[in-house]
Amino acid sequence: MELLKKKIMEVGRVEAGGVLKVDSFLNHQLDIELLNEVGKEFKKRFEGKKVTKILTAEVSGIAIAVLAGQYFNVPVVFAKKTESKNLDKDTFQGEVYSYTKEKHYKIRVSKRYLDSSDHVLIIDDFLANGQALLGLKQIVDEAKAQLVGAGIVIEKGFQKGGQLAKEANIHVESLAIISSMEDGKISFKEPSQE
Repeated sequence: MELLKKKIMEVGRVEAGGVLKVDSFLNHQLDIELLNEVGKEFKKRFEGKKVTKILTAEVSGIAIAVLAGQYFNVPVVFAKKTESKNLDKDTFQGEVYSYTKEKHYKIRVSKRYLDSSDHVLIIDDFLANGQALLGLKQIVDEAKAQLVGAGIVIEKGFQKGGQLAKEANIHVESLAIISSMEDGKISFKEPSQE
């Protein structure tokens, strides 16, 4: 998706530890026009697939999932990272390791919102080490729902997440795949490589 790649090149910043900062448009401040185009692109990429729910993890995936949800015309469910009084006790759970937060945590979805009749599309902002994606897949599997695939805004193609997704038989559609961030320079895989 050329519009997304252009935005990453214009305002993305590579920081220590292999962190790509795109918080000016994707996961802190939101560029609604761009995210609307992202939603349309996910709809196009999963055209013809039956989707009854979109699943994401709080917090950064929610805005993207909601904008995609309007094109699929289905509910968006987000996995919560913390237990609270307003979360049902009966939940499906997945385990996630956050590279940026350097900690393990459980993500949860109330059993009221997913079941075996659902065809679930996972939407997330990044695919790097694949832990969030696998944690969300655990929830889908526990619900005995059908996993349609995963729509990823930015994949770090040089990290193991894409390979882990392939090994887990998850159909992934990434809108921008970064092949390298060496010396602070961002390079993308060519469309034929994606």
